[in-house]
Amino acid sequence: MTTKTKRLMGTVVPVSALRTGESTGVGEFLDLIEFGDLCAKMGIGLIQILPVNDTGYESPPYSALTVFALNPLYLRLADIHESAGFKREINSLRTKFEDKARFPYYELLRAKMELLRSIYAKNQNKIIEKAQGKGSFGQWIERNPWVKEYAVYRRLKALNGEKSWKEWEAHVNVSAEEIEAFWNNTELQAEHLFWVWIQQALDIQFTRASEYLKKKDIILQGDLPILIGEDSCDAWAHPEFFHQELSAGAPPDMYSPVGQNWGFPIYNWDALAVTDYQWWRERLKVAQKYYSAYRIDHVLGFFRIWASSRADNSAALGRFVPEFPITLADLKERGFDEERIRWLSKPHVPTNEVFDALAQTNDKEAEAERVFATALERIGTEELWLFKDFIHGEKDIAALGLSQEATSYLLSAWINRALLEFKPGVFSPVWNYADSRSFKSLSDVEREIFIELAKQRIAESEEIWEKQGFKLLSVLYKASDMIPFAEDLGAVPECVPKVLKRLKIYGLRVVRWFREYDKERAPYIPFNEYPELTVITSSVHDSSPLREWWNTEADQTVFSGFVGVPSLPKVYNPGTAQTILKKIASATSQIRVFPIQDLLHLSPRWYRADISLERINIPGTVSPTNWSYRLPAAIARIEEDEELLKAVRKLANTKASRKKQP
Repeated sequence: MTTKTKRLMGTVVPVSALRTGESTGVGEFLDLIEFGDLCAKMGIGLIQILPVNDTGYESPPYSALTVFALNPLYLRLADIHESAGFKREINSLRTKFEDKARFPYYELLRAKMELLRSIYAKNQNKIIEKAQGKGSFGQWIERNPWVKEYAVYRRLKALNGEKSWKEWEAHVNVSAEEIEAFWNNTELQAEHLFWVWIQQALDIQFTRASEYLKKKDIILQGDLPILIGEDSCDAWAHPEFFHQELSAGAPPDMYSPVGQNWGFPIYNWDALAVTDYQWWRERLKVAQKYYSAYRIDHVLGFFRIWASSRADNSAALGRFVPEFPITLADLKERGFDEERIRWLSKPHVPTNEVFDALAQTNDKEAEAERVFATALERIGTEELWLFKDFIHGEKDIAALGLSQEATSYLLSAWINRALLEFKPGVFSPVWNYADSRSFKSLSDVEREIFIELAKQRIAESEEIWEKQGFKLLSVLYKASDMIPFAEDLGAVPECVPKVLKRLKIYGLRVVRWFREYDKERAPYIPFNEYPELTVITSSVHDSSPLREWWNTEADQTVFSGFVGVPSLPKVYNPGTAQTILKKIASATSQIRVFPIQDLLHLSPRWYRADISLERINIPGTVSPTNWSYRLPAAIARIEEDEELLKAVRKLANTKASRKKQP
């Protein structure tokens, strides 16, 4: 395969955001055809979409029930052969939801699924006959073997009130033979084929849209999240491929002081290697049916992943997997005895701190006694306590039933340590170890020794990460003809850009975050210094669109000076959009990608009074407005805006700025 492509401009849009005269309150796969026509008129050569896998009744597209099945939300009911006779019901669905500024995910999906049930019930006997025959339906099932375990999983999930499979009354642990037996059970066949029928219909429509875009010479780029949800068909049917006792996330930073715990299991790469990574190969094979390019979400996870115990809610006591750990022998060789190691690795609680933390409670003395009795064990006669042996994490502390003040204090005390002993005699430095009570109490010499050891292990871990990242990404690189793009944001290890460059995989550069943070005031990096093998973008789905960023977040004076236009207005308008987007489009990055919201702001017609309606997601929040963005109008109406089309075409034709000559 090759990653080399021409310099082009693209746009990012969730499929769910599309609006046409045929869609029913939410974007559908076939709406990509009309959107492709619009893009062709604007000179856009790449359409990037968010993940479209089945997420059940949860709206976040990065929490899929499987990496193979598509989300029924994106199915156009009127185009299903069996929907003849349901025109009135489909039109009623469209009327009910079409005028909403944001689409109600749960309500809309529920209505769509109920109608699909009715359509299937009317045609059930014919569909079952087709599955048993040698026609296209039966052949489709044989070409997509993943659909069998998916159908069994969806039936069992519905039977258990849509609960996570870990909460089911039975069939929590199943073998491949048991899944096959369920599939072959004739009494269950009708329910299993309901899910298969939906998936074939989705495949047909998505393929049709994908092939249309290829004929228009437009690259369709998919989004492949590296992680899969804990409550997923894949984790249920193939538990051997995951370390389910660990939860993936991100380490603490200025925005998340206790880190991010995403709840996703991490991969057992050794188990996957035994199969020559067949699960990943199949995943890419399915994706390649639709996409010419794909975005590797959180590519850092192929190098190392921040993993926390399932006993914790936060990620403060996480560690990188894999890593070069610190051992008991390492610490003893450097002069730390058993007592010192215990002091560094186990959280110690002073008596007076407990009383101080409870100063505002109604009965401080009584609550303190409850804390000591239920959570802590005294060290001899000292005014110092350790957590009781049955407490293994934050969830155990939260379950004690103590007051809010006591619980809050104990949670902070639990993470107050310098070392995490994740296996007997094996340690990892806690991310914020320098802020811990135990580290601060060390002598200057001891602190210096500790810091040097931690740095040494990070350097040795870098070698492990580089080796693993190159190996795993090489598997992906060679497994398909799609062009790979990497989302390489966050605290990026030094080995990541080296491996991406070696494999010729595009990295991602978000203008507002691509800065020289080691310099005073962190200046923006000039557009003519962007690496060619990168994708430059103005914003992402987890950030504010450019308009909101400019009006509420940006240091306008600094950024105006950076783009060379000090007179940019304080309130974003089409002129501001044109100036900033043109500068971004002039970057030496080979691919320039703009979210559809940022492009629409080139025309005054598409400025919403409520700026919050233009945002896709606010990370760390749960809200009906997350992931429910819709275009401000139908695609056909937007296409009538000649001013917009002309502005985007001009942007697409922007030449790269020249690099400074040495």
